[in-house]
Amino acid sequence: MSIRYTERLAEAGIEPSVGSVGDSYDNALAETINGLYKTELVHCQGPWRNMQDLEMATFGWVDWFNNRRLLGPIGNIPPAEAEENFYAQRDVLDMVA
Repeated sequence: MSIRYTERLAEAGIEPSVGSVGDSYDNALAETINGLYKTELVHCQGPWRNMQDLEMATFGWVDWFNNRRLLGPIGNIPPAEAEENFYAQRDVLDMVA
């Protein structure tokens, strides 16, 4: 399958976005987030009546995950707030320089 995938990308003129051979780090974050999503939402709050209900619940989970979830390693603030702080600090440093 991976050989056919690589060949198809080459035919389409697309460069694959993967790490070095044997490097699993490219997919580690995606797999972690997918696992959290399935554990915290899909399996715990289901069964779902239909795909639309799951999609709406997914929007809410993603909003919570990015904007309201308090994350200890970054000071018990939401990831979106940490990102805002990062760019605000960078902008201040750019003005000073």
